This record gives sequence, C-alpha cells and structure tokens, in this order.
Amino acid sequence: MPDKSIISTRGKSLKPSLTLAITARANELKQQGQDICSLSAGEPDFDTPTFIVEASVKALRDGVTRYGPAAGDPLLRKAIAQKESVGNEVKTKAEQVLVTNGGKQAIFNLFQIILQEGDEVIIPSPYWLSYPEMARLAGARPVFIQSNPQTGFKTNLDELIQKINKRTKLLILNSPGNPTGRVMDKQEMESIAEVLRENPQILIMSDEIYEHLLDPNQVHRSFTSIAPDLRDRIFTVNGFAKGWAMTGWRVGYLIGNELVIKAAAALQSQSTSNVCSFAQKGALAALNGSYECVNQMASKYTERRRLLTEGLLNIKDITLIPPKGAFYAFPKLPDYCPSSIDFCNMALEEYGLAVIPGKAFGDDRCIRISCAANTITIKDGLSRLNNILLGYDL
Repeated sequence: MPDKSIISTRGKSLKPSLTLAITARANELKQQGQDICSLSAGEPDFDTPTFIVEASVKALRDGVTRYGPAAGDPLLRKAIAQKESVGNEVKTKAEQVLVTNGGKQAIFNLFQIILQEGDEVIIPSPYWLSYPEMARLAGARPVFIQSNPQTGFKTNLDELIQKINKRTKLLILNSPGNPTGRVMDKQEMESIAEVLRENPQILIMSDEIYEHLLDPNQVHRSFTSIAPDLRDRIFTVNGFAKGWAMTGWRVGYLIGNELVIKAAAALQSQSTSNVCSFAQKGALAALNGSYECVNQMASKYTERRRLLTEGLLNIKDITLIPPKGAFYAFPKLPDYCPSSIDFCNMALEEYGLAVIPGKAFGDDRCIRISCAANTITIKDGLSRLNNILLGYDL
C-alpha cells in the first residue's frame, strides 16, 4: 500500500462532492433492493432531443471523429456568440468564446488563469458546492457572504462591501441559482454593479447555466447586459447540460475578455484538448434548431417546482423561499432537526429518501431537494419528508 505522502497537499485538501456521495449511496441501496425515492440529482430526467442526437450521429458517420481546435469548433463558437448577441443582448465575438468539457471546466479554466496565491474570491451563500473547492485549487481563499431565507437569499450589499479588500480578485454570481432556485432581479444586479464600479480590481464570474429554466413570470438577465461598461471584467459560464438535457455530452462554454479566453484555451490545449468533436455538432444543432424542446422542458419544470413548493409549504415547520428557476428547492429544516448531514443520512438510511445536505452549499440548516423527477416521485418524496418530521413529534 503506497504511503499517503504520495498525495500532494493540493490533493489532500480536496473534499469529495456530497451530492455525488449521496447519489452513489442511494444507488447502492437501490441495487440492494431497497425502496429509494431520490430527489437528489441535479440532472434533467428528460432524454436529449432527437434532432440533437441525430446531428451527432450524422457527424460520426461523416467522419467528425478527429482532433479539433482546442478552443472549440469555429462554427459552434460563432453560434454561441450569436446566441449571446441576440438572445442576451450582449454583443459577442467568436474569439471571446471558449468551448469546454461542461460548465465545470469553464469555471476551472477561468480560475486557473485569473487567480493566484493570496487572492480572495467572494462567494454569496448558499452557493454551488464546487466554487470554493475550485478557488482553493487555484490557490485563492473563498470568502463567503451569508444570506438566509428570511431575506429571500438576497445578496447582503453591506457585507459585500465589508468583505472587499486589496486581495479581492473575483466575485461569483449565479442566477438562476443552485441550490435555491432564486432568480436575481434587475435592481439587485444594478446595486452589485455599482459596488463593482467602485472596485475596479474585482472580476466577476456569472454562472448562467440555468438561464432557460424559469417560471413564466421571470426574465433571465445576463449580468453583462446589466453592466455593459464592466464587460471586460465579466466572465459568463454556461452550457447545454440543463436547458437541452445534455449532461453526459459535456459541452459548456466560457465567454469573456479575449485575452483571458486565449489563455484559457492554451490551458485547455495542455490538459484536455478539444471537447468531443461530434458532441459539439450536437450542441451546434441545439443552438441552430427550434427552442420548442427547451420551452417544453422548462414548462414541465415549472409545474414540478410548483408541486414541490406547495408540498413543502404544507409540511409543518418547514421554511421555504419558493424557487423561481432551475429545478431545486432549498427549504430550511425545523430547529429541532439535527445537522443537515445527519438529517440526510437518516432520511436515506431509514426512510429511503435521498436529498442533499445544505452544508455542502454553505447552510447547514437547509436541504436541497430536486424536482428533476416525475410528479409521482416528487409526491412520494414529499410524503416521506413529512413522515420524517412527524416522527420528531412522537
């Protein structure tokens, strides 16, 4: 058995994903024959639309199986730039786009290029669990801004200003948000932009991977469209996983300052090289095709969010800010419950309910529940959660 010293300090510091750990345990119990209701996955339960699959199959048959440019298929980069220019009203050139192996690589590449030892990254909490780990891997220190359900998880501007110092290099924004399903409004974005104008050393990463999954009364606003004067400091992360149900395809993208994109492409050329060539042809078909499939899936998620929201609000002692986007809810557990990790372990082992501990997202009093599941599963999960909490009254 090799000595543990073989692992680097960086490697030892990495924490495994709680989301993947819970999901893996749920699958293990299911394979053992146990009745498991999983509301843990951050993954669409729909199939990738047929026309996208067919485009990739055609690409395979046409011999699109070789290396491609590290920065991405030129046609796909151009189509992404067009989508941003027209759809999000952010004038974008193909040279400002890097196609990556999913949204995660877009974030990882960006952090490796812009962050260095001693930098600080401000992350509003609750947050997607990989942000802090990726920042640490780049040598930076995550600095958290706390929020809570009572304020609708809005960014605390006073705390943001207090946390800024000469070491602050990056602010992370995520809307629609994981894990809360919150959609930032225009006024909040404008207020944040004002703070950033006073601090020209700060870069911004706007994670917009859930942009198409919104309630009908909500509007997605790309942060660059709100603050075009800051565009050279804003980096947008997005991809095809959520809106087009293409999680396994691993096609994401990073948009921003052309010099940074060029450096991030160089990093990619020395790590993974190009994204799968024929998968990119599927992504190109997604952008060039009808968005009706996206709209239909978004409509289904809206129905499910409402079902999940109504069910949670009817459970005694649950506190919830109704989600308006993505496919999650982030309810606060009653005060008499144990920590979120203990609660989720107990829920899975004793009740067969798989949900994710809020501690992974920066709030140990909450749990994340996904509605990327059919209505029968959602109702089953709500029933099990209700039974768990009723058990505390016995």
